[in-house]
Amino acid sequence: MLPALAHAEDGASSLDSGDTAWMIVATALVLFMTLPGLALFYGGLVRAKNVLSILMQCFAICAIMSILWVLFGYSLAVTGENPFIGDLSLAFLNHLTVDSMSGTIPETVFITFQMTFAIITPALIIGAFAERIKFSAVVIFSILWFVLSYIPVWHMAWSEHGFFHNWSVMDFAGGTVVHINAAMAGLVGCMMVGKRKGAFEEPIKPHSLPLTVVGASMLWVGWFGFNAGSAVAADGTAGMAMLVTQIACATCAVTWMLIEWFVHGKASVLGIATGAVAGLVAITPASGNAGPMGAIIIGVASAICCYLVAVKLKFVFKIDDSLDVFGVHGIGGIVGAVLTGVVASESLGGTGYGEGVTMGAQVWGQIVSVLITIAWSGVVSFILFFIINKAIGLRAESDDELRGLDLSDHDEQGYDI
Repeated sequence: MLPALAHAEDGASSLDSGDTAWMIVATALVLFMTLPGLALFYGGLVRAKNVLSILMQCFAICAIMSILWVLFGYSLAVTGENPFIGDLSLAFLNHLTVDSMSGTIPETVFITFQMTFAIITPALIIGAFAERIKFSAVVIFSILWFVLSYIPVWHMAWSEHGFFHNWSVMDFAGGTVVHINAAMAGLVGCMMVGKRKGAFEEPIKPHSLPLTVVGASMLWVGWFGFNAGSAVAADGTAGMAMLVTQIACATCAVTWMLIEWFVHGKASVLGIATGAVAGLVAITPASGNAGPMGAIIIGVASAICCYLVAVKLKFVFKIDDSLDVFGVHGIGGIVGAVLTGVVASESLGGTGYGEGVTMGAQVWGQIVSVLITIAWSGVVSFILFFIINKAIGLRAESDDELRGLDLSDHDEQGYDI
């Protein structure tokens, strides 16, 4: 993305119709990941009495983030020389015309493409505290977190003046910006909201695995826009990003399936779908720098690590991360971000490192970016949840939680039950 940002400032590049056509398609694919992909993936995982609440939260976040990105989000993300945040010089897109360029594509397309990232990131968070948080609390938190965590981490990672550039950090499509950032907010949120009633005491089963598999399949397809689109061009980098995305996703799904088969004697549909998503998450930061063999390494490593956290450690520590946001997006993002420093090596088919940068230095830079993102999002999220809880309360009333958030928050039902 960085070359496009740099060119956006001088406006000197001429339009390339192939790049433009591809980026329009990629933008639609990333939006497709949230609506309907993530909405159905999460919606199938909750109980029937809460399915509409999930769909509503995804839909509302999509609309709200679209407006905020136009009003000030884009400006604060891409402008300025401050290493942590931009300025408001492009607020309300006051500079924009049909002739505005970002590299070889219209800036309008680049703005919309990045808008879809701003949409899906806060939407990922809601899975951690699904089935027991007030809709009003979700809306307020999403708005404030977008301003105080998403935009600063975006600027640090992807602005040419961002703090992560001092460490030569590689984050091609959002391992820190999207997945680790969102997962830390989800982890803090699920602990501050508290466990669902009956969690770890009785089975809380998904109400529709078919919906979840359909949603996971949509995420798989949409992720090509997410990763290959981050090349901001229809070129060889986009092609390699698409290939390694497919390889890592397939490898992680198969590895997760085999782990379950070995441990439980049977492979589950939920497991293979979760493994596919974990692989997609993990390859995201490396997708522009890894080769096929690197993608296999990331796929295997992410399956093992995500399985251990989402299926094993979650129950040891009794943390009710409802839909395994941290176990999949957090751990997958961390594994992928750190291993990016390894698989970028030319010996593994990667693109190589910057001049004078060794594998050890690159891995250390990746670790620094992960730690900063964890700390930033964790602290911001804790403060926001604390304030919101004091102001309006985070958790639905006990009776409302028992009868379901569909009725209590929206006075509607997904099914006649």
